Amino acid sequence: MPELPEVEVVRRGLERWVSGRTVTEVEVLHPRSVRRHLAGGVDFAARLRGARFGAAMRRGKYLWVPIEEASASLLGHLGMSGQLLVQPADAPDEKHLRIRMRFDDLLGTELRFVDQRTFGGLSLHGNTPDGLPDTIAHIARDPLDPLFDDAAFHTALRLRRTTVKRALLDQSLISGVGNIYADEA
Repeated sequence: MPELPEVEVVRRGLERWVSGRTVTEVEVLHPRSVRRHLAGGVDFAARLRGARFGAAMRRGKYLWVPIEEASASLLGHLGMSGQLLVQPADAPDEKHLRIRMRFDDLLGTELRFVDQRTFGGLSLHGNTPDGLPDTIAHIARDPLDPLFDDAAFHTALRLRRTTVKRALLDQSLISGVGNIYADEA
């Protein structure tokens, strides 16, 4: 499962290749990939058409791209095997391609969500006043966040009556740490 460092690499790629671009077409090829978008795949695609993406963001294992001139974001979670790939529009489809987005510019690339195990997904959500998608507002900051408070985390950790691993996996205390890294604690 992709954890904090891997998700940050994906965020940086989205920042470079998707931010500032306008969506012209969305194909939802597998309904499970938009299961967290409760209105379904048709609504998901319709609401993204014409959307201009802002700067890619991340909190823990969640990625999101704000939609400019809207108080909403495209939220993504990679699950166990999900990938967000920027591919040439004429590249062959990946075997486990789930969602495709095309843009209105001349770069000739498209954003593809590929997920073999279909545990990941994309969805649209309203934003809180802080700019977070509302469904992840309860998740704590992660250690790569410039506003992460080391002292507050240390204090909260000391107050927990649990194992270090269990505390590190508690997304309300610290986000982005999964089994791979928590096992090392």
